[in-house]
Amino acid sequence: MRHRLNYGGDRGGDRRANNTLYTVVLTRMSIDERTRAYVTCRTTQSLSKREIIRCLKRYVAREVHRLLTAPRQPPS
Repeated sequence: MRHRLNYGGDRGGDRRANNTLYTVVLTRMSIDERTRAYVTCRTTQSLSKREIIRCLKRYVAREVHRLLTAPRQPPS
């Protein structure tokens, strides 16, 4: 059973952020070779497309968060 996560006070979370993550994932699924290989691998593990997209959105969210919170390098 999957549990719903609470992102802030809003029950549904940030719709624009979720939509953006979804768009990024769909684009990666059609263009990026690494993502396509991941989708193929997870499909052979009997995951549905919906579950694969959920996993990829989580991965992209972590990647973006890491980039946004990384210390900035001063220009040379």
